[in-house]
Amino acid sequence: MSLYNLILTILMIVSVLIIIAVMMQPAKNDNAASALSGGAADLFSKQKPRGFEAFMQKVTAVLGVIFFILSLALVYISSH
Repeated sequence: MSLYNLILTILMIVSVLIIIAVMMQPAKNDNAASALSGGAADLFSKQKPRGFEAFMQKVTAVLGVIFFILSLALVYISSH
C-alpha cells in the first residue's frame, strides 16, 4: 500500500469521525427572538461549556486540525 493510499484512508476515517462528533454535540436552543435581535441579549450571558459539551468541542477541534494536516500532506504527496 502506498503512502498516498494510506493517508487517503486515514483522511476518510477522520472525515467520518468529524461528522459523528458534530452530530453528537448538544444543540443550542436559539429561538426566533435571538435570531431577530442578533443575539445581543445573550452577549454577556455566555458561559464556558462544561462536561460533555466541552469534551466534544475539543474532539471536533482536534479532528479538524488532523483533517487539514492530512489534506495538506495528501496534496503535497500527489504533487511530487
